[in-house]
Amino acid sequence: MASTGASSSVQVFDHREPPVYELSTFGNKNEAQLEDSLPPSRSDVIGSGNNSRAESTDPALISNVQSLPAVDGGRQAWTFCLCAFILETIVWGFGFSYGIFQDYYTTHPPYENVSGVLIGAVGTVALAIEYCEGLFLALLFGRYPDYMKQVMWFGLFLSTLSLFLSSFVSQVWSLFLLQGVLFGIGGGMLYMPVINLLSEWFVEKRGLAGGIIFAGSGVGGFAFPLMVNALLNRVGFRWTLRIWAIGMVVIAGLALLGIQHRVPVPKFRRGLANRPRLIPQRMDFVKRSMFWIFSTSTALQALSYFPVSLYIAVFTRTISSPLSASIVLSIFNSSGVAGQIIIGHLSDKFPYPWIMFASAFGSAISAFLLWGFANTLAQVFVFAIIFGGLAGGFSSMWPAAAAESAGPNYPEQAPLVFTFFAMFKGTGNSVSEV
Repeated sequence: MASTGASSSVQVFDHREPPVYELSTFGNKNEAQLEDSLPPSRSDVIGSGNNSRAESTDPALISNVQSLPAVDGGRQAWTFCLCAFILETIVWGFGFSYGIFQDYYTTHPPYENVSGVLIGAVGTVALAIEYCEGLFLALLFGRYPDYMKQVMWFGLFLSTLSLFLSSFVSQVWSLFLLQGVLFGIGGGMLYMPVINLLSEWFVEKRGLAGGIIFAGSGVGGFAFPLMVNALLNRVGFRWTLRIWAIGMVVIAGLALLGIQHRVPVPKFRRGLANRPRLIPQRMDFVKRSMFWIFSTSTALQALSYFPVSLYIAVFTRTISSPLSASIVLSIFNSSGVAGQIIIGHLSDKFPYPWIMFASAFGSAISAFLLWGFANTLAQVFVFAIIFGGLAGGFSSMWPAAAAESAGPNYPEQAPLVFTFFAMFKGTGNSVSEV
């Protein structure tokens, strides 16, 4: 944001369409008022100044013109998508691979005599915190958007430190605190800002972009169980956690360099008086039936999905080998890659409630007919592919459902709605362990 003389005027060229919007006529309106004054796809700008209006052809305004990167495409948008995909892979792929750690912990010292429920709770709590803290972070970033990147860097530090320290403990309560609670907090801080930024970079292709990003959990879920299993067998869990922490710092740190705002972050004066409210004054989406229907469906879907992700490797071990258990978990998670991208793309083209119904119905039938009667490894493979693809891609509909729930008058609240969905999924995750 630049100013010239006593007056301030900001022009923005959006690469999607040619019109130019000048904000000098808005006087001293606040940010929320400006966003309401523009169409949803143009509420990318914050400007201030007096009521003097300058002609857009005035050469003096050249220094006041700011060109935003292209939305729904272009090098910077897809760079953001790639880097967000990497963060998704690192954070959620590792979380969904905890079944391999759980299988190892329950069969090797020092945790072999600890209840399997307590060991399983470590991974469950980490995932639940990552999902549920998104709501708090969304409210926080609404008031302090200028601290988003600092929070992400601190989340990377906390999550990797917790894994590193986990390698030195021998008590289950310490493991629960470090690999469960602290890793969950740090992982959420590292990843959740991606959701806020997704709506800046993608509008018409938001479902596709979200599907690509969310597919990272499936890619990590495919590769990480094999990598973790190999490391555990070769160097044990202590060095596995240390190696993983070091690798996470390097890879996630590089990805963070590509996570940027599309819209310039406003500059706030000292103090809190001119900052947005921590809790928005109006949250009309909580009055919409579709918001509650989708939230409830998300919680119920989590009740069925997470037990499978945690125990499919343990179940496979009872009918086959530990290697087969790792392969099944990898297939289960990798099926979600195709599911995320395909379902996300379909949600851009068709009404998402129909896609949601197909995903839920197909998942239920496969669980009843395939896993319910499975007694061979081949049957488990087929179940992992079908259930993993249909249930694993369910969250790709969140961007479309969040945009509809937020409504056309408050599109900036779509990320907040998204975090409500995540909280419901995290709640379902926690209850599913019981």
